[in-house]
Amino acid sequence: MDYVFCVRSIKNGAFGDEPGATHFLKVPSGKSPDPAHKIAKSTWFKEVQQIARHGPQDNGPVGDVLIYVHGFNTPQDVMMERHRNLRAGLEALGYEGAVISFDWPCASTALNYLEDRTDAKMTAIRLVDEGIAAFAAIQRPDCRINVHLMAHSMGSYVVREAFDDADDRPGVAAHSWSASQVILCGADISAGSLEDGNAKSSSLYRHCVRLTNYFNPFDDVLSLSNVKRVGVAPRAGRVGAPANVPRKAVNVNVGNWYDARKANFGGVKSAPHTFYFYDPDFLRDVLFTLRGDVDRNLIPGRAMGSEGNLVLLP
Repeated sequence: MDYVFCVRSIKNGAFGDEPGATHFLKVPSGKSPDPAHKIAKSTWFKEVQQIARHGPQDNGPVGDVLIYVHGFNTPQDVMMERHRNLRAGLEALGYEGAVISFDWPCASTALNYLEDRTDAKMTAIRLVDEGIAAFAAIQRPDCRINVHLMAHSMGSYVVREAFDDADDRPGVAAHSWSASQVILCGADISAGSLEDGNAKSSSLYRHCVRLTNYFNPFDDVLSLSNVKRVGVAPRAGRVGAPANVPRKAVNVNVGNWYDARKANFGGVKSAPHTFYFYDPDFLRDVLFTLRGDVDRNLIPGRAMGSEGNLVLLP
């Protein structure tokens, strides 16, 4: 089974492309999300907690929950394919926690880019309310749950806006909530928004232990010349974050890594932008990041690049 919390509307018995209520889904293997997969919220959280729990550790069992946040123009079947690749790849490497997905409404065409950004912002707060803060509220003395986020493309915008909106609401800001590792892949947010002191990302940094930005200079989807994206500022997923980022931010250039392996992704649509879900070796670096027990500069397969960024060695 796969666990998803979905904020899409329901029309004619199926999920649509507009914002709706939150649905907690238990999706059978090989299936796409369907309203019939809805289960009680309390049951959903109990089952995810059980999957997340592992140990024993020195101070008792711990739990890990990785929330995958998809990007724009991602149909539900594609979202589930990437979710399952992510889960299977990490589990094959020894990950013992849960992988769940936050499914926000987006259209099935790139022409809806601006509309998708609007829907992303409208539904972003649900990621904190129904996900991160909800897991924080059910922490138990006998099991600490670490919540991590892995956002792709416009999913990075969803995450950034979710954290910012949560801090603007006293009812949420007054409660303790945080994410451990925040991982951005092919981030469709401006590079400048990640700099130290930028108001757009101050809440994101405040509520995470570490933020890792994986970027690929060969990412043509994030190119300024891509007219479907209406030519906005340089994106963090293509050019990386600026040099003046907070200490907890980590910038990892995967350009040479991708270029050396691009022949492996011949059947993958928009491979320079989406290969992250189809490369088991890349997920090894993600797993080191999630575990957080090796210094960022000492993770095997990384080296310091000429521009001050870490690079993933081919």
